[in-house]
Amino acid sequence: MRAKKGDKLVRHGRVVGEHDRTVEVVETLGANGNPPYRVRDDQGHETIMSPGPDCVVDHRKDAQKP
Repeated sequence: MRAKKGDKLVRHGRVVGEHDRTVEVVETLGANGNPPYRVRDDQGHETIMSPGPDCVVDHRKDAQKP
């Protein structure tokens, strides 16, 4: 898994009825965009996260434009 500043990490719900959770990557602490990441949720709280297999990276759309 590789991410960069501004990407979104989406953690899928682990049980029926649990919603997906999205956080923004504020800083990559691993080499070459690898985990761990400093992330910020929609309420402004920051934490260090090493995503598991239930997470995917949603790359910024504007970063993919030429």
